[in-house]
Amino acid sequence: MLEIFYSNQAARFLKNIEDELISRIIAKIELLKENPIPHDSKRVQNTNLFRIRIGKYRVLYEVDYKKGMIGIVRIDKRSRVY
Repeated sequence: MLEIFYSNQAARFLKNIEDELISRIIAKIELLKENPIPHDSKRVQNTNLFRIRIGKYRVLYEVDYKKGMIGIVRIDKRSRVY
């Protein structure tokens, strides 16, 4: 099972949103531990990042199997994340 690490931007974003949305986002991120590239994830063009959708929000992350970690790079609204 992989460990999850949050970037400073992702941690700040989670601090500043309402509790209901935090629980939805964290629940979806925790599922990545067991299946790091689920069927509804997509690779971001020309990068090593993947993205998952949570309503109108997007989570950009990278998977490093050698280190056994998932790095959450960015969480934001769809209009601002790309």
